[in-house]
Amino acid sequence: MTLDAVSWLWKSIGKMPLFLLFKDTRNVFRSDDIGKEIMQIALPTALALATDPIASIIDTIFIGRIGAVELAAVGVSIAVFNQVSKIAIIPLVSVTTSFVAEEDANERLSMEADDSEVLKKGYAVDLEMEMKELIPQVESSCKSSTLTKSYRRTDDRRHIPSASSALVVGSLLGLIQALFLIFSAKPILNYMGVDSNSPMLKPAQQYLTLRSLGAPAVLLSLAMQGVFRGFKDTKTPLYATMVGDAANIILDPIFMFILRMGVSGAALAHVISQYLISLILLWRLLKEVDLLAPSINDLQFGRFLSNGFMLLVRVIAVTCCVTLAASLAARQGSTAMAAFQVCLQIWLATSLLADGLAVAGQAILAGAFAKKDYNKAATTASRVLQLGLVLGLSLSVIVVGVLQFAPRIFTQDINVLQLIGLSIPFVAVTQPINALAFVFDGINYGASDFAYSAYSMVLVALVSITCLFIQSSSHGFIGIWIALSIYMSLRALAGFWRNYMQVLRRIQLNLTFTLITLQDRDWYRTMEISQGIIAAYGMFCT
Repeated sequence: MTLDAVSWLWKSIGKMPLFLLFKDTRNVFRSDDIGKEIMQIALPTALALATDPIASIIDTIFIGRIGAVELAAVGVSIAVFNQVSKIAIIPLVSVTTSFVAEEDANERLSMEADDSEVLKKGYAVDLEMEMKELIPQVESSCKSSTLTKSYRRTDDRRHIPSASSALVVGSLLGLIQALFLIFSAKPILNYMGVDSNSPMLKPAQQYLTLRSLGAPAVLLSLAMQGVFRGFKDTKTPLYATMVGDAANIILDPIFMFILRMGVSGAALAHVISQYLISLILLWRLLKEVDLLAPSINDLQFGRFLSNGFMLLVRVIAVTCCVTLAASLAARQGSTAMAAFQVCLQIWLATSLLADGLAVAGQAILAGAFAKKDYNKAATTASRVLQLGLVLGLSLSVIVVGVLQFAPRIFTQDINVLQLIGLSIPFVAVTQPINALAFVFDGINYGASDFAYSAYSMVLVALVSITCLFIQSSSHGFIGIWIALSIYMSLRALAGFWRNYMQVLRRIQLNLTFTLITLQDRDWYRTMEISQGIIAAYGMFCT
């Protein structure tokens, strides 16, 4: 018993974040079952997530050719649209992915159990018929086959209640978002620092109003992407997204320059592309899932709302930080806003590549927890954290190289280029921090730890918002990036802290139980030394 307790203690220490991050680092690029499963999910997800920012970057390039005012105006509008969308997107997609992965894993376990039972019953029927010789063997075989079919689904499509719920919720949220942005475009832009006398107001309002028409398609398509992620199928969303973004890139110059629609053309091209993505995903999903629930009681609205509310609180906190940063940049003028828009697009495009690892971790962990395969869960968490750190360091090097030459693609304005140059160190240095923060989010979502994700982000947001006001007032444009760097560092720290506290609590409970049951003084001494080690480790990490 005592040896088991000490062994468990050592294994638990090995699951702490710092140990987990550097555990079996030699296997980080190993192509084993875990590595292959992670890559099969992460790579298509990363590409799909990167395509939309890349399309936005191309939009920015085209709009930058019109003028600096239009570039700044669209930058504000995109910031507003994206931040309002995130309020609904992240809770919807994250909850959908976890719930669908759990239900799919449980359904597979149920089917395996049914198949096993069918084989046993079929064998028993055949044996009984053969022994009694009441009917010919051929008839017995047919009866066994009939029995087997009765235990199997008559439809190849899966019945996943969370998938149906996600589509209903996504459609409703999309309609609400569209109406909100269409009728509130001007007040929101005024709040963002674009006042009525600003030359940015007209193009910004045109772009935001038109792009809002695509909100239902955006929410619906992302709900379906969450379903596919739960199935660990990230290739289908990738193909659909690539087709839609390709259409956006083709339509941009046609609407903007040939038809002379300006920023309105850019918005219209984006709306068309989003509806195209939704149609492709819906067509594929109908082939795999029975979306018509037998009754309203089968839908998961209560579960969606309770967990979604937690993530809604989290997303509002995140939105406040990023939106405030964009607002503070806009208040410093069109030059500062244009530079901030270019840097933000690159910052998000590179950082979101790590979100592919986060999605892989979430989907695998949710399935592993549903199957109670905790060893696979720990191995997956360790591997995605290590890959995230490697990815972040690689992106830092790439960003430094790219941003030395890329800014001139977006604009030729000397003042804008100067501000972009000042932002390069912050965009580059934060890449490893961003990667770890995103991966920790995926780990927490995979464990359905939505409550901590919400509460910790509220605390992070309060500190970050304070830093934004202080740093922007004292250091101007650079102060905004200093505060954003602090914000991402706190997010990563929150992920480390949660995993550290969970393991430490389990170790302390186990030590308490062991001390009560042990009678040998030498073992008491051993446990006291172990407690001292844990306490010292806790002080060091804190």
